[in-house]
Amino acid sequence: MAILGIDTSAYTCSVAIVSDDGQVLTAHRRLLPVPRGERGLQQGTAVFHHVQILPEILTLTFDSIPATRLKGVAAATRPRPVAGSYMPVFTVAAGQGRILAAALQVPFLATTHQEGHIAAGLWSAGWHPCDPFMAVHLSGGTSEILVVSRKSGGFNIKKLGGTLDLHAGQLIDRVGVLMGLEFPAGPQLELLARQAHEEGEKKVRLTSAVRGYNFSFSGPASQAERLLAAGADRAAVARAVEQCIANTLERVLRAAIVATGIKDILIVGGVAANDYLRRRLRHRLEHRAIGAKLYFAAPEHSADNAIGVALLGREVI
Repeated sequence: MAILGIDTSAYTCSVAIVSDDGQVLTAHRRLLPVPRGERGLQQGTAVFHHVQILPEILTLTFDSIPATRLKGVAAATRPRPVAGSYMPVFTVAAGQGRILAAALQVPFLATTHQEGHIAAGLWSAGWHPCDPFMAVHLSGGTSEILVVSRKSGGFNIKKLGGTLDLHAGQLIDRVGVLMGLEFPAGPQLELLARQAHEEGEKKVRLTSAVRGYNFSFSGPASQAERLLAAGADRAAVARAVEQCIANTLERVLRAAIVATGIKDILIVGGVAANDYLRRRLRHRLEHRAIGAKLYFAAPEHSADNAIGVALLGREVI
């Protein structure tokens, strides 16, 4: 028997099936189409695309794992496990999930996109924390620092802080689109940044504002726009974006480690797939003076996915 997970986030439609013993039997993910030069989609347009795409990937899913094997359905029905959390895109997963559960006469679990990310990150990292841990959720729609503990079918989450304006993924996408990269710009910006000269006149820096556990990326976005308009090297600007995000997180996490005493940190979300960010944070936070231990999902499981949603359903169904 198995559990179906569905997640219809702002830019990704995904479905996964996991077995009783936690093995991923099948998983399908598709990015929503964003016109070249655009920095995202309106929610109504994203909902339209999910309605078209979800039946297609469900068909692919059931071609490999018959629906009769399902003992439950789980779906991300809202962004976060807090009162008032809502985005129209998640109504697609919620509606389709409830329909499937009713038709198959199996239980349905409503969970959240953020909890799915955390569950997928723990699974991918092979980590089973016993004590409260810190989590950093970095994507195009979320940039938050969290204190997390387990509960059956989900997590208890306390937000320490986060962005006051742009999310980390929005900074990457805004700068990337300005440079002519396709949306989402993360993978291409990372490749471009590898061409940057680490020393010399082409190196540039972006500064961000950090206030306690909160931070701002609108300033770096404006700085990058001015640099590009002045003819700055594109690779140098791409690397400066990566450094800005890494430096910002380092400052916030150092303060959070001192205040909470929590040194185990899970970093999830599409932005967390960036190799430079991973290496930089490990170098700066895992040395003896700080003593943190960082956990990352595999890059292919850092982005939006339904695997974590299905794993949460497995715990309670």
